[in-house]
Parts: sequence; structure tokens; C-alpha cells
Amino acid sequence: MQLKINPNDIKDIVEFINNYDKKTIKIMEVCGTHTMAIAKSGIKTILPENIKLISGPGCPVCVTAINRIDEVLALSQNPKVLIATFGDMFKVPGSRPGVNLASLKSMGAKIEMIYSAMDALLIAENNPEYEVVFLGIGFETTAPGTAVAIKEAKERNIKNFSVFSMHKFVEPALRVLLDSKEIEIDAFICPGHVSTILGIKGFKFLADEYKKPSVISGFEPEDILTAIYKIIMQIEKNTAIVENEYLRIVNLDGNKFAQKFIEDVFEPVDDVWRGLGVIPRSGMGIKDIYSDFDTVKRFDIKLNFEDKVTICKCGDIIKGKIEPKECSLFAKICSPENPIGPCMVSSEGACAAYYKYLRF
Repeated sequence: MQLKINPNDIKDIVEFINNYDKKTIKIMEVCGTHTMAIAKSGIKTILPENIKLISGPGCPVCVTAINRIDEVLALSQNPKVLIATFGDMFKVPGSRPGVNLASLKSMGAKIEMIYSAMDALLIAENNPEYEVVFLGIGFETTAPGTAVAIKEAKERNIKNFSVFSMHKFVEPALRVLLDSKEIEIDAFICPGHVSTILGIKGFKFLADEYKKPSVISGFEPEDILTAIYKIIMQIEKNTAIVENEYLRIVNLDGNKFAQKFIEDVFEPVDDVWRGLGVIPRSGMGIKDIYSDFDTVKRFDIKLNFEDKVTICKCGDIIKGKIEPKECSLFAKICSPENPIGPCMVSSEGACAAYYKYLRF
């Protein structure tokens, strides 16, 4: 059954997918925003049993290792430090039960929720008595904003501002998943936000090297269903290319202006990912030219690269090994009110998505 893809065909697309029974296809959605959109729209509930969607390592907060959280929590106890962070980080627990940025703030630690790295820079400018530390979380989507703030700090000689860079590159993690063969992945729904920065070229390795059909998708239900349809058609034709369904935003080369900011400020370094361990050249380290704004160097933080195993199964969920419902803590001990791991905390976390929309 062939279809001409346009917005009026969505009913035909759904019918085609529902009737597809030739083989089992396991599709990994890489982006946490896709995970939440899939759950919210009920897409999983209308798919046939042979079309399986697997959540991948696309939630930046979720892939941040527990060691890094512990290091941040320890830093927040310094009375001269003011932590500036996105809201998703507030309730992420460290190694000690019940201890997170929110609980430490209630006990007097200086922690502020902000919406951009430039907000953190403004706080530093207005509060010269504090060392303001911005927690740089995210992939290629948010890294350019952090790079801009670091450049601004240097140009304006704002000396009480630094960044704890936990930014990561997406490609190395996907390579680790595919090389490990720990789980079977037939195809990918590529992240729309990251693709806006990297362009189609940023994911060509999935098709060219690993022969995995891939579609860059937007976040509306129609986008995701169309991406699933296009993946099925690639598999039926025994082809593997990177298709761009997110035409209204993504182009071939991406945002070269944003890419330049990342290249100017950051360099690839080895980093530890929750559930995936240390991945070479997967982290964004701050270049020496901007070392005055590197929190790790400023406070001489000894980074721990151990991927600690905890009772929380977030690491296995990130890898697509299990679904949230398969974790014994899910919706029993672990809930948004009492999160045991980051997958339940983050608005892009698989556990949070399942709890809100799919737990029954």
C-alpha cells in the first residue's frame, strides 16, 4: 500500500500501520520530547503488537550520572556559591536518599531556577558577592546558548560566573548502543530539536554505517505517525536512508551559526552516562581559552567517572532494555511526588511520561 504523504492522509497512514503484520519492527525514539509526545497522544495504544517503540537516551537530565549530581550537591553547600539551573534538575536525587537541590535550597543553599544560561549570567552580574555556577545540561540543542553565555562572560569580564558543563553529544551514545548489540534496534526516529542544530547530516551515520532506516520527526502526533510509516516503507524496500519529515524546521546542514558557537567554546572529552558508562569523546568540555569559566577547574572538582548501579532502573530504561512499568519501583515507591531516579523527575523522562499517560 503506497501513500502520498500530506496532512490529509493521516487516517490512511494510521490504517496502514494498524494493518501492517509482515514483521516485528523495533523503533527507537531518541528524543525525550518525542517520548512524552508519544505517551500523551496515545500513539503506543494504537500500534499493532509488531510495531514497538523504544525510548532511548534522549533525556539530558536522565543520562546525567549520579556522580555528577553528587558533585553538584556538594558544590551547592559552599556558602559562596549560587547554583543557577533549569527546573528539571531541582528534584534529581543523588546518592543520599531524599537529598536534592530542592531540599538543600529549603535548608538555605543558594539555588535559583532559570530559563537560559544568559539568565545565570545576569544573576552573576547583579550578585558579585557570589560565585554563580550555571549547570550546563543538554545536547547540541542547548549547548549553543551556554557557549554564548561563556563568550559574553569573557568579553564583559564577569569573573564570578562559571559553567559546570554536563553537555553531551548525541552521536557517541547512539554508536555505543548499536555497537553493543545489547538490544535490537531496527530503526530510529531522530530528534527534531538536535536535528535543527546538526541538520540531516548529523544522523547520516545511522544509515550509511549501520544501515538503520531513520526519520527526523517533528513532535505532533501526525509527524510521529508519518515517521513510523516512512520507516516501515524503508524496511519494506530494504533501504536505509535518513529522511527529513520535519521539513518546516530542519535542513541538510543544520544551523551552522550555532554549530560554530559549540566548536569555539567546547571540545569533545570522555564522559560518563547513566546506564551507558564512560563514552569516549561524548562530553562537551570547556576549552582552555575559556578555562576561567569552567566550574570544574575553578573549584578543583575531582570528577568521578564510575557509573554507579542503584536500585533505580533508569539506566536500563535509557538503553531501551526495559519499559518503566518493568521497574519494580514504578508507581509504587517511585512517583513524581517521590522520584527515585531522574527518569521520573524530568519532563522528558520516560518514567514521567508513562506515569502521567500510560500507567493504567
